[in-house]
Parts: sequence; structure tokens; C-alpha cells
Amino acid sequence: MDFKGFRYHKSLPNFYKTDNPLTPKREISDDLLLKLDNLAKKYNFTGISYSKLSDDFKKDFNIDFDNVIIFRFLMKNELIKMESSPEKSKLMDMEFQVYGIHIYEFADFLRENGFQADLLHPFDDDLSLKSIAMQSGDCIITRSNICLFKEGLHNGFFMIHTSIDNLPFKNENDMLWVKDFCSTCGVCIERCPNDAFDYEENLLRKFCTAHREGCSECILICPFFKRGYDKVKRRYDGMKK
Repeated sequence: MDFKGFRYHKSLPNFYKTDNPLTPKREISDDLLLKLDNLAKKYNFTGISYSKLSDDFKKDFNIDFDNVIIFRFLMKNELIKMESSPEKSKLMDMEFQVYGIHIYEFADFLRENGFQADLLHPFDDDLSLKSIAMQSGDCIITRSNICLFKEGLHNGFFMIHTSIDNLPFKNENDMLWVKDFCSTCGVCIERCPNDAFDYEENLLRKFCTAHREGCSECILICPFFKRGYDKVKRRYDGMKK
């Protein structure tokens, strides 16, 4: 199935070239997973994660399979550092579109090898790809409501839900310490140029200009962007000794 759009970006055209199999396979070999990983690297994706859809999600959207493959990429630093403007927002959307086109190639690869594979599009506020991403164990949602993966804070990602049951799912998330770190920081909230957080520090979307003008201030001033995940983790561990 296809969803009809993405709230913060233009909808991706349907670029599938292969139909889903009538009787999809449920297990994938290590060799095919490696080929998928190499295909993602070919287009400069930074990594692949694996997650699950909730039973409620499957019921609400009439989805048979709950397995999710997450393809991660980093937005270009020069884009993130640009001054906020409608033009910056358009450039960021163009980058999103370029990466998105390749997701159909990944889905076709899986379909050609006998698996069901469909791009998962968010289209309303009740659907949180961030929570699905966090269930992968490879990311954490920061105080500024951004998904942090170890390779960077300025990540974008796409998701494919698939019939593959034996994906290498993680049982634990070793990034949960970030919540504690964020609770002692708060620079993103204190220096938000649009005062886009309420008194309980919840993001107010109507004031946030990230998706209208590409505002990246909360990313630029975050220690995870300025220093990187590993350096912040070492500092945090040192403070806890």
C-alpha cells in the first residue's frame, strides 16, 4: 500500500518498477541483507536499522507485516548551516527527494527477491516515525524532539515495511543515557529563536519554522552536532564517575 504524502515534504512519486509477490517470503539470507546494505551505501546512506510496527498501527492501516527497515542519511552540513529561509527549506526538500527516489530501488530489490516491501509514508500527526525509529534501539529522541542516531543529529530517514521476520532486531538501546544528558542541558530550548517550546518544554509546531524556513538552530547549538556523539558520551561518562 502507499500513503498519500509527507507533512514536511512534497509527496514522493511512485517509482516502483516491480510488484509485490503474491506469496511473500518471510526469511532473508545474510548474503541478501549484505547486498541491501551495499546498495544503500552506494547512494551515501549512512546506515540501516530495523524496527517493528505496533499491533494498533497494523490494524489502523490494514498492514499484514510489522517489520520495518530504516534507511538513514545525513543532511549536508552546508545546508544545515544556511540561514533560515523558504529557499533553504526548498533545498532541504530537494535533498529529501533525491534520497527518497532510491528507497523505491531498495523496495524493488526486496520484491525481486520474493519479499513484500512498501515505502512507509507519514501523513498526519497521529503517526510518529520517530517513535518507530526509537524502537530500533539505534536512536533516541532529544529534548528538541529530533531523532539522534550515533552518526549525527542531522539525520533524515525513510522506512520500508516488509514481510521479512528474521531481520537483526536489537533488544536494547544503549543511547537512553541521552535523556539524562538532555535534562541537564536545555540549550536548544533556551536559545530557540522562535520560542517554540511551551512551559513544559513541549515543541509547539505552529511556532517552529524548521519545516517552513529550514530553521536548524536547535541542531547547530546542540553538543551532539558541535562535538559528535562519541565525545559527548565520553564527557558524560566522566561526569558520572
